[in-house]
Amino acid sequence: MRLQTIFGLIIMTAAVSACGENRGASPNPNVVATGGNSDEQEFNDPDRSTIWDLFGDRNSEQITNVNRYLWAASLDVLDFLPVQEVDPFTGVIVTGYGTPPGGGRQYRATVHISDPALAARSLSVSLQTSGGAPVSAATARAIEDAILSRARQLRIADNKL
Repeated sequence: MRLQTIFGLIIMTAAVSACGENRGASPNPNVVATGGNSDEQEFNDPDRSTIWDLFGDRNSEQITNVNRYLWAASLDVLDFLPVQEVDPFTGVIVTGYGTPPGGGRQYRATVHISDPALAARSLSVSLQTSGGAPVSAATARAIEDAILSRARQLRIADNKL
């Protein structure tokens, strides 16, 4: 009976140690810290997986730093549109349909802030109409210009404090 218990423990230890795929190689801390290459580190291969990968988050999103002035200005300029979704981690604002003051057509906007810099390249605005009519590039550019101007005003007001 004692021999069966020892033999069972040996088999279980071998099975558990095979799950880690260590293979006796100790990682070089300099390679791990700098990213290394796949020739030096076997465990950096993206095609390989272990049992612990089942517990990881496979649907993780890219997190972007968002310029706070562009974010606040976007919400301020588009305040006539009902906000449906906001994601400050990816820099996306999605609004519902609304009518601008003094206008007759309903618009919907999606704003993407892709960079922490207060610059035009950081801002992307997409407009849609409720009737499916195309939105002119000049209208989208006017919204982007209004957001950029408001963001600059907010930054200037913040620096005066």
